[in-house]
Amino acid sequence: GEGAVAVGTSLNRSLELICHICFVPCRSLNMDFENQDKEKDNSSAAGSFNGNSTNNSIQTIDSTQALFLPIGASVSLLVMFFFFDSVQVVFTICTAVLATIAFAFLLLPMCQYLTRPCSPQNKISFGCCGRFTAAELLSFSLSVMLVLIWVLTGHWLLMDALAMGLCVAMIAFVRLPSLKVSCLLLSGLLIYDVFWVFFSAYIFNSNVMVKVATQPADNPLDVLSRKLHLGPNVGRDVPRLSLPGKLVFPSSTGSHFSMLGIGDIVMPGLLLCFVLRYDNYKKQANSDSCGAPGPGNISGRMQKVSYFHCTLIGYFVGLLTATVASRIHRAAQPALLYLVPFTLLPLLTMAYLKGDLRRMWSEPFHSKSSSSRFLEV
Repeated sequence: GEGAVAVGTSLNRSLELICHICFVPCRSLNMDFENQDKEKDNSSAAGSFNGNSTNNSIQTIDSTQALFLPIGASVSLLVMFFFFDSVQVVFTICTAVLATIAFAFLLLPMCQYLTRPCSPQNKISFGCCGRFTAAELLSFSLSVMLVLIWVLTGHWLLMDALAMGLCVAMIAFVRLPSLKVSCLLLSGLLIYDVFWVFFSAYIFNSNVMVKVATQPADNPLDVLSRKLHLGPNVGRDVPRLSLPGKLVFPSSTGSHFSMLGIGDIVMPGLLLCFVLRYDNYKKQANSDSCGAPGPGNISGRMQKVSYFHCTLIGYFVGLLTATVASRIHRAAQPALLYLVPFTLLPLLTMAYLKGDLRRMWSEPFHSKSSSSRFLEV
């Protein structure tokens, strides 16, 4: 009984995380960014690198959620595999809504820059819908226009733009608190990716990951025209949609497309954000301690190499290796099989050599100094 309660609680927390990732950008578009800057200034004095951030817009993944996220992703993949025909329209609409919100979030800084000289930052009230600035309305309008053009044309460039918006939004609102959670999450997703790409065909007689990723969905306009009996020429010439859960790149001949799932971007991206925060934290800590040198057995050149650049180079090499492997084997490859070792192993090795591994493994940003200000990623 206690075990069942524990599992249920863990699943509930994982579902809360998934819902938070999906819907937190909606709240961010209705924030007063001037007040947000003041809140950041005030919160940084209280230690902004604490895992329980005072900023409610950011969700920190804990160990339990990191363990259960691959399980939740597997369940979602099976639902899409077995019931795609039944849920494809609902899933397409939900994906379009989330992509609209995420891309509006991506366009918001540019719209703020464009509207700042010609309009005040006063909010316009829309009754029960809330109050929005001119920049927020402009970014949302541009995002809606982009999604509508994608629905009408199904062009791969527009789908890639929406997928990039989803990637940026998820990386902006989710953070990893320690190297321990990073290893748990990436290792679990590595097993998830390898199983569903290489071994799912032995159980389900089909490559579940590839089929779900490549299966196009019915266009909502076509479905709506059939439901309302609008005639054979109304909404019937729109293409089927490849959903923006991936980035696609056409070959030089245009005969086929290469794909990269957004999970292969977001999860290593969260690790990159973590190490960038730690680099800035360590730099600030060293400056506060009057530039104290690192361990005696580490050369000054090694100390100057940042964890961020080490991990970024590892991601590039892993992505290049995955691309070469897919060309050699002429089959789909689980990208995390190459990305996780090429990012985690160099990071762990460098942290050990620098003497930071113990600190990075658990609560690396807990600081006794409450007056320090650090970079938020």
